[in-house]
Amino acid sequence: VQLQASGGGSVQPGGSLRLSCAASGSSFRGNVMGWYRQAPGKEREFVATISGPGGTIYYADSVKGRSTISRDNAKNTVYLQVNSLKPEDTAVYYCAASRLRFGEVKFLYEYDYWGKGTLVTVSS
Repeated sequence: VQLQASGGGSVQPGGSLRLSCAASGSSFRGNVMGWYRQAPGKEREFVATISGPGGTIYYADSVKGRSTISRDNAKNTVYLQVNSLKPEDTAVYYCAASRLRFGEVKFLYEYDYWGKGTLVTVSS
């Protein structure tokens, strides 16, 4: 089971990025998926989650209103679009999969599989 996040990079404040997380080795089509991030010297923090069918979505206050999490179950892929990026968004972004299928899954311990992160740097 592998989760591979991609799409990170360097962007100026106010810019946008679309992160992708592709799952291989197993299907997560029916599972809750989430995004977390970890800034240098800080703990990993929750960003967004989406239920298996995609009907339940929840965002951290820090990204609410400028982020969109979505999934394409046919491609076994989850996306995170972040707009109006700020320097404080700089972090390594990780995707994760839970054995749960429904709910607002936002706690670290509720996720069972983690991918290697992708670095997002927001700087002028």
